[in-house]
Amino acid sequence: MLSQYSATLDVGQPSRDDRGVPNLLFDPAERSALMASIKSTNTKPELIAFAELKARGVTFQKHYDKAPGKPDVAKPRKRLAVFIDGDFWHGRELQRVIAKYGEGSYWVNKLQRNIARDAEQVDQLISIGWQVLRVWESDIKRTRTRTATLDAVEAFLRSRD
Repeated sequence: MLSQYSATLDVGQPSRDDRGVPNLLFDPAERSALMASIKSTNTKPELIAFAELKARGVTFQKHYDKAPGKPDVAKPRKRLAVFIDGDFWHGRELQRVIAKYGEGSYWVNKLQRNIARDAEQVDQLISIGWQVLRVWESDIKRTRTRTATLDAVEAFLRSRD
């Protein structure tokens, strides 16, 4: 989707802040359109997990919207929720982002808000009797960690059987 913007947007040399970090290249409307184009459901790691869990005979509901945070994988009757978190959006690489953009930058603040929201959603789920498991997308995408990660998800989803 980015190619659509790069083909029509002449950005020239980006301005830089006092630390020498380039400012964001899009005006708010363009950034909003770009961000809206990023998938939030049925991502590649989710599709891998869904297919593998189904092949293993695990029953579940996808993107369960009746629970706080809309878990990617849920067993509502057992009150089990699994979130497959994107590494960037949910802060796995927060320290790298801080090093690149600096404390207090737009992206650092955005990721810190996401992390706080994730913690709040987990707290809400726990307060109503749910158990929660969060896994990183790269642990599903990476073949050397995929099996162990999906084994853990399967064991979690079977834990109240």
